[in-house]
Amino acid sequence: MENQPINKPIIYSGIQPTGIITIGNYIGAISNWLKLQDDYNSIYGIADLHALTVRQNPAEFRARAMSFFAQYLACGLDPAKSIIYFQSHVKEHTELAWILNCYTYIGEMTRMTQFKDKSAKHQDNINMGLLDYPVLMAADILLYQTALVPVGADQKQHLEIARDIANRFNNIYSPTFVVPEGYIAKQGAKIYSLQDPTSKMSKSDPDANAAVSIIEDADSIMRKFKRAVTDCETVVEYREDKPGVSNLLTIFSEMTGRTIEDIVNEYHDKGYATFKQAVGESVVERFRPIREEYNRLMNDKGYLMSVAKEGAEKAQRIAYKTIAKVKRKIGLTELK
Repeated sequence: MENQPINKPIIYSGIQPTGIITIGNYIGAISNWLKLQDDYNSIYGIADLHALTVRQNPAEFRARAMSFFAQYLACGLDPAKSIIYFQSHVKEHTELAWILNCYTYIGEMTRMTQFKDKSAKHQDNINMGLLDYPVLMAADILLYQTALVPVGADQKQHLEIARDIANRFNNIYSPTFVVPEGYIAKQGAKIYSLQDPTSKMSKSDPDANAAVSIIEDADSIMRKFKRAVTDCETVVEYREDKPGVSNLLTIFSEMTGRTIEDIVNEYHDKGYATFKQAVGESVVERFRPIREEYNRLMNDKGYLMSVAKEGAEKAQRIAYKTIAKVKRKIGLTELK
């Protein structure tokens, strides 16, 4: 990143290593990131520390995080253009989070909607990490003097508290942090569940046939599309009262670059079986090179770790400058 033009704004995104990237994630987020690489100084963190608010099986967690990292690279995120790293490899994240805790109020944290929602879902594990999640997120963002943060609706409140903390600190000690803005990327098409086309496709869906991963094998992809929910008609049309067929048309269009009108003209009267077969094949072919690259990367753990190490070193160089400035301003004794 230090070799990129310094006048480009920094954009930061941290995502928990949940294990898979779905078609919906790829269309809605990853495809946008690929375009941003040339226009922004981009930093993408695997937010493994955030994931600890939920109890993890250590071996499975490690494997999931590595798989997620490989999926990032296989999709085309380029470590020569972007910083791609594990959050836990840069100690300044937790160091800044503690300092920012001292400029954040308990009332602000207990009002967070996500804290309330997750506390209700995990009543047996309402831990301090869950409460403090937004402060660590603020540290992630402010550490890199981030100008822009891609945010969905569920994270807007967290970005607002990061802005509040940055402004509060800046007002006390003089300008120290860039106050980040939300970045609303051009929305990719919204992709819905293959089993419930009125709900967004989700990797956490308990129905194994509802979501498709970008690294899934061809047979599994084809099987899921053949089982995709449609309706009792037989014509292929994009209509509000045909959510299942409309969702498949959207996927087909996104995978091939063809217009929905063009696809409808070809498959209108060919029946759902033929149509679903074609949609499945388009997904298989679009993600074939990603699957192949992912498999190659997962067989070269040494390379993956070298990329992670280089990404962490680049991130830490930026993070160190910020934390050193913060420590000076708040009066901590410097070790010279």
